[in-house]
Amino acid sequence: MVTEYVLKIHNRCDLACDHCYVYEHADQSWRRKPRAIGGATVRWAARRIAEHAAAHGLGEIRVVLHGGEPLLLGAAGLREVLAVLRSRVDPVCRLDLRLHTNGVLLDETLCALFDEYAVRVGVSLDGDRAANDRHRRFADGRSSHPHVRRALELLRRPEYRHLYAGLLCTVDPANDPIAVYEALLAESPPSLDLLLPHATWDHPPPRPDGGTPYADWLGRVHARWTSDGRPVAIRLFDSMLSAASGGPSLGESVGLDPVNLLVIETDGGWEQADSLKTAFDGAPETGLNVRTHAVDAVAALPGPAARRGGLAALCETCRSCEVVRVCGGGLYAHRYRTGSGFSNPSVYCPDLKALAGLVVPAAKAAPTPDAGSTGTAAHTLSPAAFDSLARGPGDPAAVAALAQAGLSLTRALVARVASGLPDGAGELEQAAREGLALLSRVDLERPAAVAEVLAHPCTAVWASRCLRPPRAACATLDLAHLAGIAASAALHAGMEAELPLPVRDGSLHLPALGVLRLGRQAGRTIRVSVSSRGLYAAGRRVTGQDPRWLPVRSARFGDRTVLVDDLDAFRGRSGWRPAGRLTGSRWEGWRTCLDGAGKRLEQDAPAYARALGAGLRAVVPLRPGPPRGHRAGGLRHPLGAVGLPPPGSGDLEVALLREFQIAKLDALTTLHGLVEVTPQAPGRILREAYARLAQAELWRVTPGADARDRFGRLSARIHEAIDVLTASGSLTPHGVRFVAGMRATVGAWAGD
Repeated sequence: MVTEYVLKIHNRCDLACDHCYVYEHADQSWRRKPRAIGGATVRWAARRIAEHAAAHGLGEIRVVLHGGEPLLLGAAGLREVLAVLRSRVDPVCRLDLRLHTNGVLLDETLCALFDEYAVRVGVSLDGDRAANDRHRRFADGRSSHPHVRRALELLRRPEYRHLYAGLLCTVDPANDPIAVYEALLAESPPSLDLLLPHATWDHPPPRPDGGTPYADWLGRVHARWTSDGRPVAIRLFDSMLSAASGGPSLGESVGLDPVNLLVIETDGGWEQADSLKTAFDGAPETGLNVRTHAVDAVAALPGPAARRGGLAALCETCRSCEVVRVCGGGLYAHRYRTGSGFSNPSVYCPDLKALAGLVVPAAKAAPTPDAGSTGTAAHTLSPAAFDSLARGPGDPAAVAALAQAGLSLTRALVARVASGLPDGAGELEQAAREGLALLSRVDLERPAAVAEVLAHPCTAVWASRCLRPPRAACATLDLAHLAGIAASAALHAGMEAELPLPVRDGSLHLPALGVLRLGRQAGRTIRVSVSSRGLYAAGRRVTGQDPRWLPVRSARFGDRTVLVDDLDAFRGRSGWRPAGRLTGSRWEGWRTCLDGAGKRLEQDAPAYARALGAGLRAVVPLRPGPPRGHRAGGLRHPLGAVGLPPPGSGDLEVALLREFQIAKLDALTTLHGLVEVTPQAPGRILREAYARLAQAELWRVTPGADARDRFGRLSARIHEAIDVLTASGSLTPHGVRFVAGMRATVGAWAGD
């Protein structure tokens, strides 16, 4: 049975990547094929796929739109292809539609189209600009990196995040592995594919110094990934781990699972996996066509059948190797040698053996993470990160470490909420329990998707509220919000599930994604289903064009984007007065002012701008009027969210700096007590002084007499606060160190 198809819809590309197997390797059949697929070919392809699924009773199949560069087909052509596939295959089985692109042409129009047809998008990126530009350039030598990053920024928007399938990176030992890993992780991908560059024994991969450079490179990434807590699924490592434990191999690169994949070219020709193009000219071709041959006829050919032979199909060297069940002989194409065909070990055999020795023993030695753990290792900062934050902005690595510690604490809070779910038989109790079951399943299979939702600052507020003494009628409704968190995580992961969601004020709330308005007549819960195709509720699919759907929107903030969350039911903090949904000119005003404030901060306070970039996830619009003040003992600001007054009610960049400083200090105080709990005055003095530290830095570099005067007044007040705190006797040892860091910063201003 064939369960996956690669449909070539455009046979040319707008980049000229020198490592591309389609254009630069042995097979040059692209020159003999149509530039773009025709409508009749698409209809035949859809018919054959549907026939095969029906004949074998398949529950789901995957179709990946590929090229060349599939986006060169244009929005109109893509719509025709997608409409045919959905209309022919959907009635027979579930259709998982995907598209792989270099990202250069991706725009909002195409994202809206992919949202309409539930198409998940994978993007090729080889790391930071230096790594990516080593191979992935335009034909005239220009860099493709900024174009790809713009595409990924689109896919990270809340309204399109569910379309983001992941990143594909081709390994090059000449690139710094940690720089590549960090650059890829910075794009918040749901998953990563790290691929060995295609090579054969006739054309082996470069090994300038001999040894196992590819295993060494991947081993460094694996060590960092493991120490980071495996924040994202990396298919190569996950495949090796799964295969070693007797599970599925998750792909064709390693493991012994049969490969049930076929390719349909632009001329309708049936072909084997594209990677075979690296072997010899015509290697993937079968001589059969969708117009004349069904899927079973192709699958029965010797070539495709050999991909399903498992251990018996490997050469003797591989069959007798101790790691064969992990590597599976490597990718089929990488075994090719003239004269002996594919009956050889992989040309990467030494690297695969070395990598298996790194990955599998490391997994056996690694402790199993406990979502409810409160161990200090996950909840503390290094001294260097602590001191960086004490001096004011904190470098991006320190802010990121603070955010990671906050995520660990949020996990612990959620685990505590989960451990106390009620046993009642009501709808809301059932929603909470089903939500917990789904969240556990997603966390096991796609932990990065769960982390994405738990890192949204409102999740910590929700969990903390649930752990306070019950508030009568609202208590069970709040607990049932766990189902909304789980549904959001499943949507991020593209996993299929069905569960009831609680109705709050006539709406369903999906954290970090949006709100579905159902009206006051809705019951206490509504059963929904989620999958790679999106959300289904009240009998129909929810799309971006659905008037019932209000997405959490994003706005530019200098050179990055932030969420503007005016929807989350738990966005209110102590002292905040959150505004309702922004519409019309109010929304446009927010977008314009946020972007302007970000750009001004990048110019005038770059260190603080970098810190904001590392830690700010969401802005919560507040109503006009003074804040109600931070209640003693109330919930502290979770790092990542700031509440801001409406544009025009003051200096937005000053408010941003102030609120983010307070958020950092509150997050740090949660980890390391800085001030004794009583009396409360020193804590308030420290908060105010730390907030003023950032404000003073902004006025320090702003020209003009008014700015100089403001800087002077703020500097004097910070000096006074530091002296009061030092003399108070209320500082903990951590607090003494923190205030010393602040004093060093203010002391450096003496000449100003």
